[in-house]
Amino acid sequence: MAKLILSVTGSDRPGLTQALAAAVLSAGGNWLESHLSRLGGLYVGSVLVELVDAGIEPLRAAIRAVDAHGLEVRITPSVEGANQAGEIIHFNLVGADQPGIVHQVTAALTALAVNIETFQSEVAAEPHSGAPLFHMNARLRLPPALSAADVQAALEGISAEIMVDISLTAAD
Repeated sequence: MAKLILSVTGSDRPGLTQALAAAVLSAGGNWLESHLSRLGGLYVGSVLVELVDAGIEPLRAAIRAVDAHGLEVRITPSVEGANQAGEIIHFNLVGADQPGIVHQVTAALTALAVNIETFQSEVAAEPHSGAPLFHMNARLRLPPALSAADVQAALEGISAEIMVDISLTAAD
């Protein structure tokens, strides 16, 4: 069995997810996991599919038909690695929107060799004033020798500078 990642980008309109699902099914594939959304007015995301090796070329052909309708799809083989060691924690941040928040937070995490496994962010209006608030949510995998307290201390070290509130919680 082969696992493939479909990376998609295109003008958002009804039916795009169904077109992808039909392409996967027509090749005998199974849709395993996906992250799809409207971002900047475009339909973007990724899909993990599994299919028999003989289904790869039929999938490529079905994807070419989807591409012809304005959705760009790139197919990449999945890389299955050994289970990574290290604690998993959830990280949340909220603060006044300003340039550089993501850069400073990711620099602090990179300095600690923390791996960002999932990352979501958005800017939303503050309920009372309407001011733009930046929200960041991430799933972090810590290196085996690093504790959540070490990460908390590093992030608190920059939180006052960038004027954000942070929280770390253990993964379920």
